[in-house]
Amino acid sequence: MTLDDLTKRRSEWLRGEGPECDIVISTRIRLARNLAEFPFISRASQPDRERIEETVRHAISQSSQFQNVLYLNLEELGGLDRQLLVERQLISREHAEGEGRRAVAIHPEERFSLMINEEDHLRIQVMKSGFDLTAAWELVDQIDAEIEKHVVYAFHEKWGHLTACPTNVGTGMRVSLMLHLPALVMTRQIEKVFRSLQKLSLAVRGLYGEGSQAMGDFYQISNQITLGLSEQELLRKLGDIIPVIVGYEREARNVLIRDSQENLHDRVSRAYGILRTAQTITSEETMHLLSSVRMGVNLGLIEDLEIPTLNDLFLQTQPAHLQKISGTEMDIQDRNIERARYLRRQLSKDRS
Repeated sequence: MTLDDLTKRRSEWLRGEGPECDIVISTRIRLARNLAEFPFISRASQPDRERIEETVRHAISQSSQFQNVLYLNLEELGGLDRQLLVERQLISREHAEGEGRRAVAIHPEERFSLMINEEDHLRIQVMKSGFDLTAAWELVDQIDAEIEKHVVYAFHEKWGHLTACPTNVGTGMRVSLMLHLPALVMTRQIEKVFRSLQKLSLAVRGLYGEGSQAMGDFYQISNQITLGLSEQELLRKLGDIIPVIVGYEREARNVLIRDSQENLHDRVSRAYGILRTAQTITSEETMHLLSSVRMGVNLGLIEDLEIPTLNDLFLQTQPAHLQKISGTEMDIQDRNIERARYLRRQLSKDRS
């Protein structure tokens, strides 16, 4: 597998399968880990970073579980390739924009990625389509245990795993679920839901995590606190709360169908029409229009499209993907034209 192969396949988290997948796009669990014999990244010298990367790479090479991973040195990648990895949720923006020796190991089907020398020495993240906390936890726990056979983690008997950011101390675990909530946005209930989540110490972020804006009515909901809670308690907390939000979104969709079906159908149809005929279109507008169409497909208002196709378009029309697929780097204006051309071609293909 090569980096270019990624644009030719569907990401694990966009398969459009799994429990509650019409609303819960994906489940992600990330573990922050540091090696006991090295300083945190913020204090690490360049030789330290190189030795950390070599140590983790050696640990990965020792296990048959990682024998088919794509291992990439981010220093050797251009900006477009790093942005591609960010868009696929395989690395963070901070990892892409960082300096010094850093790397990522990617599962062939993108079920997990291992970020080396990000904020922590190692960040293990697992991604599953739909609402699947159990499967995600089992896989990330297995990977964590496998790597720990070959390295010594920084661990305190009282405080748990030691991490660069104090909010991650303890389990070092961040559970994040990406939800598509267009009806709550349309019925103006989304802020009330967010306020309730904040009272429960849950963070709400945009499509690309901390500091990013919500696009296409996608929101990431994750735990803010790890210290003092076990992994099972964190999983149980999210496992109890997410179904409530899913229920709110379903009720909001029912209200839209009952009270303003004509307006809803008009919104969905207009969005679909623009996507199929636009001559130039921005990434942000594309996300919002695809969001409306996705809801329309789930509500049975559009019958000639499949959710996995729409999920792919959310990703393929992002700037780096669009340029990689077309085989050329483009400025914003040219990307907008190419994006419209790509959408017309793909949506026409799906209808044929």
